Amino acid sequence: MLNFLDPSTLARTYRDPVSWVILAVDLFPIWAVLTLGWGAAPLVFLYWLENLIVGVAALARMTATSVKESPVGLIGMAFLGPFFVIHYGMFCFVHGIFVNVFAKMNTGTDPGFLSPFGLIDEALASGANMPAFVSAIIALQAFLFIQDFILRGEYRKTTVDKEMTAPYARIIVLHFGIFAGAFAMAAIGEPMWGILALILLRALWGVFLTVRRRMRLDDAAQVKS
Repeated sequence: MLNFLDPSTLARTYRDPVSWVILAVDLFPIWAVLTLGWGAAPLVFLYWLENLIVGVAALARMTATSVKESPVGLIGMAFLGPFFVIHYGMFCFVHGIFVNVFAKMNTGTDPGFLSPFGLIDEALASGANMPAFVSAIIALQAFLFIQDFILRGEYRKTTVDKEMTAPYARIIVLHFGIFAGAFAMAAIGEPMWGILALILLRALWGVFLTVRRRMRLDDAAQVKS
């Protein structure tokens, strides 16, 4: 955490253009709030969709790591892969039900009980240009997977178990706090400052993750030298 606050580490992090792209994607929802009329509900739906994308990325990392550990890794992945899909999928599904209840809370409409794909459709339709925001997140995750995890060899330094558990910490640490704040905002009328604060909270978490990425790259460079 101290390295996260170190000015020299931050400066080194943001000399990399990729870090600025990550920050831009994290702050892009501000444009949706100011110009497209997004409230808290589309914002929370966006972060819920981001959880799904992170889960798919984690499954890709698990698969790449299992190939490194073949044949034992591939055999293990045959069990851990479906387990992760079901367990993480159910985790996100329950999460999505709460998000849908929140989205319908102010409108007075019955949220009903949607299927997993119904929740995704509801999320994609919750705000103007939502598919464009989701596409940007997918593109960024795909780039980081190919550039960092595959080409820079991060898959050699991790395990399937570690990659499987990583997305859960993301949800528990960050998004439950975001959702709790969104519910509180809905109760007092969704003030603009509160919605922007949620975006900045998510962006701050993104900066923390970006600094961690820079530190991993620095460690890898030292090993090579």
